[in-house]
Amino acid sequence: MSERHTYRVIVRGTWDGLTDEARVRLLAEAAEHGLTSMRFTEEGSLSYEPSPLKHFSMRYVVVSDAADGEEMAGAIAEDRAQTALRERGYGFRDLRSTVTDLDTMKINRKSASRR
Repeated sequence: MSERHTYRVIVRGTWDGLTDEARVRLLAEAAEHGLTSMRFTEEGSLSYEPSPLKHFSMRYVVVSDAADGEEMAGAIAEDRAQTALRERGYGFRDLRSTVTDLDTMKINRKSASRR
């Protein structure tokens, strides 16, 4: 069995071709999708600024084979984002992702003499 890694992935994109209904819904729900909603989850958390309603981000936790690497984790998260946005009826374009491998991330701890 191969080693599994946990990745945090931020998928960013641009709203595109939003219907009037989708735009009204996004604006009405904007308070639920602001800075305080930014969490990394398997289902993804959507965040955006309502004015102007232009860009968005979604944050995901992806667990996958370490051998597949960060590129696969990004592709999985982008696929999840596409599915979620389409299910909600939101038009989008230009998805891109930033991936952090939590299992290889270095943590810089302050030494006792520096406290």
